[in-house]
Amino acid sequence: MSPVPPPLRCLCLAGPTASGKTAAALAIARVLPVEIISVDSALVYRGMDIGTAKPTAAERAEVPHHLIDVIDPAQTYSAAQFVADTRRVAADISARGALPLLVGGTMLYFKALFDGLDDMPASSPTVRAQLDAEAAERGWPALHAQLGAVDPVTAARLPPTDAQRIQRALEVYRVSGRPLSAFHRERQAADTPPMISLEPAERAWLHARIGERFDHMLRDGLVQEVVRLRERGDLLPSMPSMRCVGYRQTWEALDQGDLAELPERGTAATRQLAKRQLTWLRGMPQRRVIACDAPDATAQAVALAVSLAEGLG
Repeated sequence: MSPVPPPLRCLCLAGPTASGKTAAALAIARVLPVEIISVDSALVYRGMDIGTAKPTAAERAEVPHHLIDVIDPAQTYSAAQFVADTRRVAADISARGALPLLVGGTMLYFKALFDGLDDMPASSPTVRAQLDAEAAERGWPALHAQLGAVDPVTAARLPPTDAQRIQRALEVYRVSGRPLSAFHRERQAADTPPMISLEPAERAWLHARIGERFDHMLRDGLVQEVVRLRERGDLLPSMPSMRCVGYRQTWEALDQGDLAELPERGTAATRQLAKRQLTWLRGMPQRRVIACDAPDATAQAVALAVSLAEGLG
């Protein structure tokens, strides 16, 4: 068991997808000397711009952004790698006299940074192949039920169709004999950096935003982006990059030769992602919640960020 490193001197801005994190982060950057560190497992991939709602070139020119476009979609990026990269980048930012502002919605990354992770067992191609075969025969909901019997904590936060995470959790259990949840450590909230959390008072507001944003992605060329990725020839739908919400549904629609249901399926999958993100956030007691559907949500986020930055000294 490796020791949990000390907390970072930084600010965190979290929230579900489409909650307005980018706008709030840019507004904060206009009043505080910050550099943004992305906390997003999809933004790390190069060439995946539309479906990830990646900050535009103009937005990235306005304030330095880090941990965006760091790997190829054929590669993988772990929570442990994120923690190591974030600590290195944050140290560089602090050395420049700026304040790291961690912005994103990949809650596993936040949790790994706050709580630390034990050394998890390495991936086992043999076990993964066994799980894929079982899923093909019985379906992922059946494997989710199996996970519930050996790791109810992890199963409770995963939907029965989240193949990637169900597979990893069962893989960890079969390789180590320990549930995935046992590898996550707990740290007192007082030891964690301050976090601003953008959460909707009315879920319908967020659902409407998600629908509008997915439609906008389709108009901007999401399908064409996925077609280009498929044409590379080295990417598979089972890879973490292609399992990202929006990309997975588009890949499947292209396989089926029918894009008619893509808007509905992509929006539904994004809503499920937002639901999981909000569930994670509720387990982070240090967060300071701002209603992202409030008319002055961005102004509230800026004011709170200024106050929290003063408290950091």
